[in-house]
Formats: sequence, structure tokens, C-alpha cells
Amino acid sequence: MPSWDSSPFGKCLTWWQAGQIRRFAEAKPSMDQIRDRVLTVCRAYDKVTADKVFIFNTSFNSFVCVFFQRVISPKRLYSSKPPLTLDFIQGRVLLVLKLYDKVDPNKLTLDSHFMNDLGLDSLDHVEVIMAMEDEFGFEIPDTDAEKLIRPADIVRYIADKEDVYD
Repeated sequence: MPSWDSSPFGKCLTWWQAGQIRRFAEAKPSMDQIRDRVLTVCRAYDKVTADKVFIFNTSFNSFVCVFFQRVISPKRLYSSKPPLTLDFIQGRVLLVLKLYDKVDPNKLTLDSHFMNDLGLDSLDHVEVIMAMEDEFGFEIPDTDAEKLIRPADIVRYIADKEDVYD
């Protein structure tokens, strides 16, 4: 019998590693132990109730197949948007515009024109539209954004998209 040092593993593994491998090989669970462990875990979490367990043996491996009688249906843990009203939309639109650096809050009304009354250029207009997209959570196409030149237009557009009618 060849000694440990002359084997190909002698130079690669330490005695501790070899002992770990040997203990793992000796402690390899049987299929019954695996099946019992799967059923114990399933019962412990009470997420599924095991109905039948089948063990399929092939020439290569053994497989444990657990067929479940009941699976808890997933719960939806998200909520919908808060209900919108025209007053609420107007308040949010005006708040976003008041917080924008280049808009003077004293000149801002629902009927203020972005270019003529507030002095915004086209790049500022694009930034305002992007801020509205972020605030209300949907994208405004460029063709529609070109038509939104007053805060009242933005309020009407958002109310139409969110199906708000007062």
C-alpha cells in the first residue's frame, strides 16, 4: 500500500483537510435522511404541506421529488398611488415649479407662460417637464411636452393621463 506522502494528494492536502474530506465522506446522509430533512424544514416553516414524496433512482444519481398539496399564494405587498384630484395635482405642479431655481415664485400662477412670463428658455422647459415626469411617475413624450407651455396645461395633461375628472 502506498504511503500518504507518495500519493498525488500528499503534496496538496494537509492532514486537517484530509480529515475533513474523510469525515464528510463518512457523514454523507442517506436518501431517507434527506427526505426527512426536507419534510421537517417544510413543516417547520408551514409554507407548504407535503402530500407525497417519491424517490427516483437513476444510474447516475438519486433524486428526491416532493409533491406539495398546498402552496400559499403570494401576497401583494405593494400599494396603489394615492387618489388624485385636480386641486392636489395643481398644488404639486406649483410646488415643483416654485422649487425650481429659475422660476420666480411671485410671478408664478397657473396661467403663466413659461417663456414669456417666467423667462425660461427651451432647455429650462425640458428640465421642468423632466421634473414633472419624476414627480408624477410617468414619461411625457416630446410631442406632448412641446404643447405644455403653462402650468395649467401640465395640470390638464396629468389629469387626463391619470383619469382625474372633477
